[in-house]
Amino acid sequence: MLRLCRVSSILPAIMLVAFTLTSAQAQKKPIQITADLSDAPRKLYHAEVDLPVTAGPLTLITPEWIPGTHQPYGPAEDITGVVFTANGKPIPWRRDDVDLYAFHLTIPEGVTTLHAHLDCIVTARVSQKLAVLEWEKLLLYPAHTPVRDIPIQPSLIVPAGWGIGTALTPVGSGPYPVPAAGSTTRFAPTSVEQLEDSPVITGQYFHEFALAPTITPKHYLDVVSDYPDDVNLRPAILAEVSNLVREADALYASHHYHVYHFLLTLSDVAGGEGLEHGQSSDNGVGEKGYADDNHQLPESDLLSHEFTHSWNGKYRRPVGLYQPDFATPQQGALLWVYEGMTEYLGNILAARSGLKSQAQYRDVLAMTAASLDYKPGREWRPTEDTAVAASILRGGNPAWSNWKRGQDYYFEGELLWLDADTLIRKLTGDKKSLDNFEKIFLGKGGNTGPLIVPYTFDELVQDLNAVVPYDWATFLHDRVDKINPRADLAGIEQGGYKLVYKDKPNPAERTMMAAGGRRRGGVDCWYSVGLRISNDGHIGDVRWNGPADKARLAPGEKIIAVNGQIFSDDALRDAIRQAKNTSEPIHLILQADSFVSTADIDYHDGERYPALERVDGTPDYLDEITRPLTKPEKVQETPKKDEE
Repeated sequence: MLRLCRVSSILPAIMLVAFTLTSAQAQKKPIQITADLSDAPRKLYHAEVDLPVTAGPLTLITPEWIPGTHQPYGPAEDITGVVFTANGKPIPWRRDDVDLYAFHLTIPEGVTTLHAHLDCIVTARVSQKLAVLEWEKLLLYPAHTPVRDIPIQPSLIVPAGWGIGTALTPVGSGPYPVPAAGSTTRFAPTSVEQLEDSPVITGQYFHEFALAPTITPKHYLDVVSDYPDDVNLRPAILAEVSNLVREADALYASHHYHVYHFLLTLSDVAGGEGLEHGQSSDNGVGEKGYADDNHQLPESDLLSHEFTHSWNGKYRRPVGLYQPDFATPQQGALLWVYEGMTEYLGNILAARSGLKSQAQYRDVLAMTAASLDYKPGREWRPTEDTAVAASILRGGNPAWSNWKRGQDYYFEGELLWLDADTLIRKLTGDKKSLDNFEKIFLGKGGNTGPLIVPYTFDELVQDLNAVVPYDWATFLHDRVDKINPRADLAGIEQGGYKLVYKDKPNPAERTMMAAGGRRRGGVDCWYSVGLRISNDGHIGDVRWNGPADKARLAPGEKIIAVNGQIFSDDALRDAIRQAKNTSEPIHLILQADSFVSTADIDYHDGERYPALERVDGTPDYLDEITRPLTKPEKVQETPKKDEE
């Protein structure tokens, strides 16, 4: 593992090493892998792999720690039908007793090529009309070797007539022709590290859009969907994603890829996704996720977030998150930079490019800040621990998650970097901002091809001090390592606003509740009675030490009735409003397992929804931060509605 304190002084050496390794790979015989997705509609992928070998013991392995997932996420349990042969004869194998991702074989004398067949049962990101291939599903390669040093040449078979989107370089005629029945698309040799970082989308309904033609390298938006009309994206969204490319070019002033592909699946079946890669990103939303402005808002920062990861997370990566192979556990200590800064930058880029408006940015920021400020788990668990423990906090049961805390390094990081941005503006009389820092920190080394340059906490502090001298080490330690019972609202306040609570949802929250999407959560009464409830009355979480907690409600229960009425969203909201003008508690009938009980919630402050309110006489940094750096491309379409 490469540990750096002063990256800038050794970056040329790193780049030289990267070039040397590429040259060395060209002299080695690459692994040949053919991924066969022709059975994708049946939720099966197949692979034929030919590996150069020598006689003697051999250990092969499949990926376990997938970059970007922050947990051991490899699909070893879904890999099946594994058969090894050499010269047409079967070769026995045994799985490792401890490392279940590894296979042990003995190669006979005279054998120079080992053939492996394997299948993968695909449980997500596939439908009858489209499929996504993240290569860990089919990869098999020598263990105990840095994956950047293993050359591999991929090929791909997809159902007849399906189009292909990927950042891999095709070999032969033209980029990604629609394959004929039984045909194979071959790609240029690469490394196992880069192949794992190069997903593929394919589908019967496929469209590739060129973006921001004046920007080099080239950028594309590749779309697959379950229905033919959905791939014909609105002119407005195409203009906004082109704006995103231009805004990122202006913000980061560098590129670390030869080409960039936004890979987008539109499907209610294939599931949502947001996974970063160096030269592409795997983005999945519902069928109508970008059909209009209302559906777009819940997904408005998805493309900008994953695109930013090409710089922050792929090119620049914390030392503990860059390991020589996919078997060594990753260390999450700096995820509040990797993900938290990306969350901040992704949201401001979405606003600068028009994917969301400035007012929508403020509304969503209010929701984020309130959620963190009402996270009781911060009374015992610092933000740093949510990063260190990321691999055990991802997913899981939502019950009592507010007390346990989850992947809070995303949104805690967003508030932290807003705090840093507004502080830099304040310290420099608005002459500098976090934009200056990004050009130093993420633009280090100028334009390169795919490259990984790790960093440390010390380098982070050093680069912040290069923008404006300040005790940045203490600034970061105080917000990340210490127990902070309240959220970091300093950035909002330095930006000219304050977090308040009103009796109606803000316009963006109303839009997202109506449109659905990733942020929808049923009835929103978290800041009043302290419940997260699905639309059918099931309690997902209870706010620790909130009114519902004090009434002894628990996650998993179902609300059957409210104040004598059958449960509905409106009945619960009416009960909360009515309780404001009386001392009478809110009466509930609950079902838990096969038992029925009652509970009374003693709450009388009415509905409460977060919003940002402008503070007169203060600098309006929030709107300044989200103002475009470039001239946006505009398309005549129904304007976004921003209700103040």
